[in-house]
Amino acid sequence: MSAAAKGAIRIGIGGWVFEPWRGSFYPDGLSQKRELEYASSKLSSIEINGTYYGSQKPESFAKWREETPDGFVFSLKGSRYITNRRVLAEAGPSIEKFITGGVLELKEKLGPINWQFMPTKAFDPGDFEAFLKLLPKSVEGRALRHAVEVRHDSFRSPDFVALLREYGVAVVTAADSKYTQIADPTAPFVYSRIMGTQEAEPNGYSAGDLDAWAERARRWAEGEVPKDLDTVATPAGAQGGRDVFLYVISGDKIRNPAAAMALIERVGGKG
Repeated sequence: MSAAAKGAIRIGIGGWVFEPWRGSFYPDGLSQKRELEYASSKLSSIEINGTYYGSQKPESFAKWREETPDGFVFSLKGSRYITNRRVLAEAGPSIEKFITGGVLELKEKLGPINWQFMPTKAFDPGDFEAFLKLLPKSVEGRALRHAVEVRHDSFRSPDFVALLREYGVAVVTAADSKYTQIADPTAPFVYSRIMGTQEAEPNGYSAGDLDAWAERARRWAEGEVPKDLDTVATPAGAQGGRDVFLYVISGDKIRNPAAAMALIERVGGKG
């Protein structure tokens, strides 16, 4: 596959405000107001988690866009008030309110929206398809990308994978954790959250584990499927390159920036 056919690989962490990163990731004396500026100079993406817990002001999204360099991309979590409901088919007004509530102020730096579901939410094919139908493909002329993070083993179904492929929605590939792993590519991009950093490793992972994750990211970007991750459905036909969004989340959180930077170095830098 030619280099031009490969997708972009963006690697980062969840959020940027975490007190233990001051002095370990952020330089001593760095103003808290400049932490996003610094983090975005070292990483190629950040997942905004605050949007899961409550609404953010449009001015905040605009400020975050302005504080980050060209080419930087934010992903963000959809509101828990949308995903933590019994009937997903009734989420339409809440989805519209979320999408039009300020996130578009990120403009060209708006990446995928991660709709995260609780571990108790089981797969109901009809209701879940109704939810997928509610996710807008574009708003105000800006294309939107959606991913769903499911954590109940009932989703390990070829029917679920087929639904996501039909609607062009990615499934979040969880790894190094207790959560359900579904590594089937279902969209023109891949969204992965890796959760296995350890305090004993200065870079969060061993060199071998970092090499393995970098290789998986490269394979995804080339349109392939890593053979050492769990899939549940028959592979789709030939695919082109995919953009990759990989976030180092949870685990030993203080090590996550170091792990992300080590992975960026391994895949050839920020691009």
